[in-house]
Amino acid sequence: MQKKESKISVSLIAMFVVVALIIAMAFLTNAESVQQTAWSLVPPIIAIALALITKEVYSSLFIGIISGALLYSGYNFEGTLNHIFTDGVIAVLSDSYNMGILVFLVILGIMVQLMNRTGGSAAFGNWASEKITSREGAQLATIGLGCLIFIDDYFNCLTVGSVMRPVTDKHKISRAKLAYLIDATAAPVCIIAPISSWAAAVSGFVEGENGIALFIKSIPYNYYALFTIAMMILMVIMKIEYGPMYKHEYNALQNGDLYTTEDRPYANVDSSKDKTDGKVVDMLFPIISLVIGCVIGMIYTGGFFEGTSFIESFANSDASVGLVLGSFCALILTMAFYMVRKSLDFSSIMECIPEGFKQMVPAILILTFAWSLKAMTDSLGAKEFVAYVIQNKAAGFAGLLPFIIFLIAVGLSFATGTSWGTFGILIPIVVACFQATDYQLMIISMSACMAGAVCGDHCSPISDTTIMSSAGAQCNHLNHVSTQLPYAMTCAAISALTYIVAGLTKNVFLPLLIGLVILIAVMYILSRRAAKENA
Repeated sequence: MQKKESKISVSLIAMFVVVALIIAMAFLTNAESVQQTAWSLVPPIIAIALALITKEVYSSLFIGIISGALLYSGYNFEGTLNHIFTDGVIAVLSDSYNMGILVFLVILGIMVQLMNRTGGSAAFGNWASEKITSREGAQLATIGLGCLIFIDDYFNCLTVGSVMRPVTDKHKISRAKLAYLIDATAAPVCIIAPISSWAAAVSGFVEGENGIALFIKSIPYNYYALFTIAMMILMVIMKIEYGPMYKHEYNALQNGDLYTTEDRPYANVDSSKDKTDGKVVDMLFPIISLVIGCVIGMIYTGGFFEGTSFIESFANSDASVGLVLGSFCALILTMAFYMVRKSLDFSSIMECIPEGFKQMVPAILILTFAWSLKAMTDSLGAKEFVAYVIQNKAAGFAGLLPFIIFLIAVGLSFATGTSWGTFGILIPIVVACFQATDYQLMIISMSACMAGAVCGDHCSPISDTTIMSSAGAQCNHLNHVSTQLPYAMTCAAISALTYIVAGLTKNVFLPLLIGLVILIAVMYILSRRAAKENA
């Protein structure tokens, strides 16, 4: 009790300090002077810092939103309220793309409830336990499934989580580790998959060039994504854990506690209505339906059935609409399948609809606040500020520009919680700078931008992918962020070094080879240290 009270007091003190700083800014700034300056990045920095200090996500995000609105309105009370709700919360919830993602989340939540109610998840877990006999096998299977579902990161996060959670639970793998494996096979895999919503997004930001062709050429230079996948496999094979993740994994393995901290989302979910005689097909049919439905939904929105080629239809697809259409069709098919097999009756299926919605409420709330915070940074001119820095301050360091762009992309994506927004800011600048002068350096710099954006997205507490990885693993969100950060930073540091080499040599394989050697050496040192500490 005393520990909890101490935690609350620290949170209140931290919030009080931040509020005091926000008020103090009123005497130093006005609405005009903060536009398109470093002040535009203050709101997300406040939100992220508060979240990491206080371990309170909702309040931290909302304080970040308030600080952005105060800066934008010049500390006018009426203007601040209007900006928070009219231009922030209401605007992002009125956006069709955002609403599509939320509908997709709810549908997936309903499908997870249906699979649990039929006993399909438990049946798959029992079947997989017979086939997967070790913790290493369970983790490698999670990585493999994550790499196979490369269509879209949102789809990846929730599907891999619902499929592999019963398996990893049986092998005493912590929810924090599961969340990391899900997150690390979401954006890092999508960003090197030519047929994905991410490839479509990137190609849409390239003007005057074949976007898909440039995307494919940039894949070998996407060091952060490649090193992240390699690092996951090495960590599993070499049985390496470090940082806060070590505590979570040790606690799960030795004590059977998958959560470690007091906050245990979904730990007490009532499963009394779940059937115990479910079949593996009750799990496989919905997942297969989802995969096929979402692929068809995405190419449908891209004009595939109107004569557009498969690749072009992906490039032109609307991921939000496609995922909603595909997942809804999969949901209807799943309901019909269960009723035909008499796995569930109609009334039981209807009971799963509100339950699935309730399961996704935490993720929906965090996403809404994260999008609103991004709206604050956009209104303060963060995009224009970053564009000015790159075009006017870094232009004289051509050989080091991939390294500089990588660092800027990491910082911008981490602060704003959006990799696609970072693409939209940086990629047009990169193409404009090198399109007519150095084509090879343009490809390397584009890849550095994409790698940095994914890295920042991977680390950021306010990233939608990070949020949905927590939801997919049913893990406390800040536990996921804190345990993942040291791993992501290891890959980020190695990637930054390789971009220096790539910018100077313009070689495809030399930087990748150097980075892999450094990564293996780091993993070896960490494994020796872990063995020494546990001896």
